Amino acid sequence: MIPKTFDFEKGELLLFNKPLTWTSFDLVRKVKNITRADKVGHAGTLDPLASGLLIICTGRLTKTIDQIQAQEKEYTGSFLLGATTESFDLEREINRRFDTSDITEQQIHEAVKQFIGEIEQFPPQHSAKKVDGKRAYELARRGKVANLEAKKVFVKEFEITGIAMPLVHFRIVCSKGTYIRSIADDFGKALNNGAHLVSLARTKIGDYKLEDAWEIGAFEEAIKQKS
Repeated sequence: MIPKTFDFEKGELLLFNKPLTWTSFDLVRKVKNITRADKVGHAGTLDPLASGLLIICTGRLTKTIDQIQAQEKEYTGSFLLGATTESFDLEREINRRFDTSDITEQQIHEAVKQFIGEIEQFPPQHSAKKVDGKRAYELARRGKVANLEAKKVFVKEFEITGIAMPLVHFRIVCSKGTYIRSIADDFGKALNNGAHLVSLARTKIGDYKLEDAWEIGAFEEAIKQKS
């Protein structure tokens, strides 16, 4: 995986497995400190409670970020049925609980069909979406409700990979800008119940794969060995 030489100013496209709890900017800042490159940016934000593929570009290749971000994404993860949170994930405490005893595996597989193709979804209140120059999550943490508009996204594939009630494991291939947390919340509603996201990993962006990504510690050690 280690190339013969790095040229961070000319430009490098680097695949990383973003650590859980790190923000995307945390990883960008770490890579910038390691590489000493003037320009470093990432192609597609991952929430702190998500892990997986984050593409970071340096130097002149930062100009390709928009093109990379536009490519379809693949995610794997788990929903927990029977409970909701304000953030649609584990960032906030459970605010409602539901009885899941009547939900069948057949109903779960049937519900998936509602989410394939072009769908409309609202971004979570606890998201990085900007409203009047403020991040929605900044307003939410102050107890304010952001005026978020519904947007259309495209879900190419939605597969249930395992069910261990109340946990539902999935794989989703979708367009840029799709909120998997919103799919989790809407999935619960489709079952006349509740759900929230409890784990998420991005496994692909276009043809770029998580299995080819650096762990940040290994990358830092590789750079030290070449310096």
